[in-house]
Amino acid sequence: MSVGIIVSYDGTANDDDALALGKMLAGGDSKLALAYVRHASEFDPRREEIAQHDAERRLEQGASWLGNPDVPRHVVLSPSTGEGLAKLAERERASVIVFGSDYRTPPGRVEPGSSAQRLLDGGPVAVAVAPAGMRTRANGTIASIAVSASDADGAAGESAQALAALLGASVVSERREADLVVVGSQLSAPLGRVALSGAARSELDSVRSPVLIVPHGRPLLAAG
Repeated sequence: MSVGIIVSYDGTANDDDALALGKMLAGGDSKLALAYVRHASEFDPRREEIAQHDAERRLEQGASWLGNPDVPRHVVLSPSTGEGLAKLAERERASVIVFGSDYRTPPGRVEPGSSAQRLLDGGPVAVAVAPAGMRTRANGTIASIAVSASDADGAAGESAQALAALLGASVVSERREADLVVVGSQLSAPLGRVALSGAARSELDSVRSPVLIVPHGRPLLAAG
């Protein structure tokens, strides 16, 4: 049983937070990959070569941070980071895309940036967001998982149980002390799409743990 995980990475400090969370989620037999999205190609061949090299260098930096030089790396060309990552996830059959919080987020808080927000408004894949400063827990683990109060279809609860089995963690009731909080999408969302209710968005404002938002009716590892 495994889950494919893609970390959105551009070399910034907050994306190091995403690396830390991706590493924790990739326990057991899960597959971890890094991705950097370029928004346009260069017409000049020399400038294109430089831009591609810069993207590959950033991903190499991420692999070095993880201590895993063999981690798969993808340079994606798309005008939209969220759209490019969603297509990559579909192609690679990944179940989760991991982001760091917005660069202005205070330490310990979770605040999805613009690319993550786009996937939270109808995206086809689960989205995980690391709290700012999580990079200081590079060797941390997920020992406890809680389920958000916003779990209308039960997908968050099923995902939490599956991840707990995969990671050797426990499902707990106290969300404030959990190492990960799993959040469900609202019932009005199309099947297999992510959409947060107002209550879920409010709950994210008070969470101090990483969050994982799953699509409506599509719990992680349901088939495995």
